Amino acid sequence: MTYKQTLDYFYAQLPMFHRIGAAAYKANLDNTIALCSLLKHPEQKFRSIHVAGTNGKGSTSHMLASVLMETGIKTGLFTSPHFKDFRERITINGKKIPRSTISRFINQHKDAFDTLGPSFFEITFALAAWWFSEEKVDIAVMETGMGGRLDSTNVITPELSIITNIGFDHTQFLGDTLKAIASEKAGIIKQGIPVVIGETQPETLPVFRQFAKKAKTTFFQADQNFSISSRTLTHHRVPLMLVSILRKESQEHVRLISPLAALYQLKNILTVMQAVEVLRQKHFSITEDQLHDGIRHVIRNTRLMGRWQTLSLNPLTIADIGHNAAGIRALTEQLQMVQYDHLHFVIGVVNDKDVTAMLMLLPKDATYYFCKADIPRGLNAGYLAAQAESLGLSGTAHSTVQQALEAARQAAVENDLIVIGGSAFVVAEVI
Repeated sequence: MTYKQTLDYFYAQLPMFHRIGAAAYKANLDNTIALCSLLKHPEQKFRSIHVAGTNGKGSTSHMLASVLMETGIKTGLFTSPHFKDFRERITINGKKIPRSTISRFINQHKDAFDTLGPSFFEITFALAAWWFSEEKVDIAVMETGMGGRLDSTNVITPELSIITNIGFDHTQFLGDTLKAIASEKAGIIKQGIPVVIGETQPETLPVFRQFAKKAKTTFFQADQNFSISSRTLTHHRVPLMLVSILRKESQEHVRLISPLAALYQLKNILTVMQAVEVLRQKHFSITEDQLHDGIRHVIRNTRLMGRWQTLSLNPLTIADIGHNAAGIRALTEQLQMVQYDHLHFVIGVVNDKDVTAMLMLLPKDATYYFCKADIPRGLNAGYLAAQAESLGLSGTAHSTVQQALEAARQAAVENDLIVIGGSAFVVAEVI
């Protein structure tokens, strides 16, 4: 198959959760284990770091990969979803997997894949593990797709496991309490493998303690060992966040510059700081300069997109992939740090989210442009507009994301702010 035919195979023949939702979800690791066996267990042939969590796992994965890249070691990165190009999901030292490699992988194994009937995510993970093994990466940062215990990535045995935080998302699969969701995420905790917890939450901390004790390992609470002593945001041509972080044990202040200028990134930076400390204990050589450069150059190194990303300046237009109640709450907190005359919000969501919980957090003095991403799982724009109106939000429904954005641009004036969000898939169409 050509590369185009290969992509068609991925998109047309493999069930994709991000497009169709529950019908693509596999509540076991059977297919993943079979794929790894078929490929002679590539997942066992490189060191890895495993990252789970409700929000922040993508940013954390990118920042940590960037830090590791700055040390000079060959670093793989597996994340999801992608924005513009499927190959964004699988990179080594910031370079996307070659088209020819993807085609070769599918051509070589297509008959076996057709027999197994894997999902889009299962085969994408298998491709990543196979390529990382073929290329002999020194380490790979592997982000879970959803949950942890039954996620395809959970066949790896990492050097370190990270759980960023726990919130309400994918409750139909992971449970409808924070404790239940934490138990699913904690499924990545392995025997003797240290664990970093990004955010201490009273409902979930006992769960992590219990899992760590059972696995006879230690866990580290990033926000208990590090704290933000100061931070300054700039939002001129290049948005930056200047952060001073206190290492509580040594009382030392570490100063960092982050191009990820959203306040919610502070938690992720602390998580990366803690992860680096643990990796140093495991004899990874990471200097302070490499830590600083990894954070500062994360966008350049790993091509991270969609996190409070400035798209244009007149008017200021920002895209953010916050796609659940916790993500929207973080976004609205960030809005308070920006000066503008009027907010224009282009928003679309997918149909399995708690839409009411998200809408209730949004400011009522904004103008909304409701839309539906071009995927079957997207929520109808008219229905979304009606739900929003019942909660005191005013705006108009639009047939496509681009039409909604164009309407916002037509209405906005120089000192206004346009925000695009509600779903990674809405942001992807804009980017």
